[in-house]
Amino acid sequence: MSMPTGMVAAAAGGLGGAGTVMLAYAASRHRTTTAADARARLRRAVGRRWGRAVAAAGAGAATGAATGWVAGAVMAAAGAWWLPRLLGPDTATIAEAESAEAVATWAQQLRDLMAASAGLHQAVLATAPVAPAPIRAEVAALGRRLRSGVAMDEAMGAFARKVDNPTADLVAVALSSAEGRHAADLGALLGRLAEASRDRATMLVRTSAGRARVRASVRIIAAMSLLMVAGLVAFNRTYLAPFDTLTGQIVLSLVGALWAVAFVWLARLTAPVAAPRLLARTGGDAG
Repeated sequence: MSMPTGMVAAAAGGLGGAGTVMLAYAASRHRTTTAADARARLRRAVGRRWGRAVAAAGAGAATGAATGWVAGAVMAAAGAWWLPRLLGPDTATIAEAESAEAVATWAQQLRDLMAASAGLHQAVLATAPVAPAPIRAEVAALGRRLRSGVAMDEAMGAFARKVDNPTADLVAVALSSAEGRHAADLGALLGRLAEASRDRATMLVRTSAGRARVRASVRIIAAMSLLMVAGLVAFNRTYLAPFDTLTGQIVLSLVGALWAVAFVWLARLTAPVAAPRLLARTGGDAG
């Protein structure tokens, strides 16, 4: 009997050690992946900014060389910098909708884990590797704060400010209250918050689809105006001779200012719908 017992004990010990190693490896891989994703996002953002800067400088230089207009060069550079964001896809609203959907999914993950007899801290830590991609880095940072001993209300406040989503504020308040008061109906509350967040995501997607028509109309108007000016510069330069004078440059600057006002108004019309926030927005939260 001693021989089988010793073999079982040795096997159990080996399996336990292997499990510990695998958990440590998974945790290190998760931290590495999160950090790598953050660096990749930063590189992509910097690359996009550099690309826009090069395009703006090229457009301004080309316009100045073709027309000799200082005002025209400035307008072309400004247009190449801002117009792709104003007239391109409604990325801000889509990102807001994806964030709301991610918060809804995360709230359901917490609800299901807590229904399986997991504690609040354990549920939050368990969702860090499997949280939806738009908020995975923020959930991982929340888990690190909780592991380091930060209070739940402070950690959840930092999480909500990082996610910057109205439903994330509600989830943060709900979890903070449950930590201090042991709310028995937290699962049901998380389910209702998930449903509300999904409703907001659906509303944002529908709003973005409706505003796409306005963007398409403005794109057509802007493209026709640019084609007309380019055609006049190429085939009837004498028609634009009055703009070569100082008075003409002032008039051209006023026209550009009117276009700028119109695009600012368009940007306000197509901005994401601002929902009331429970937690104030502040910066500087450390990850």
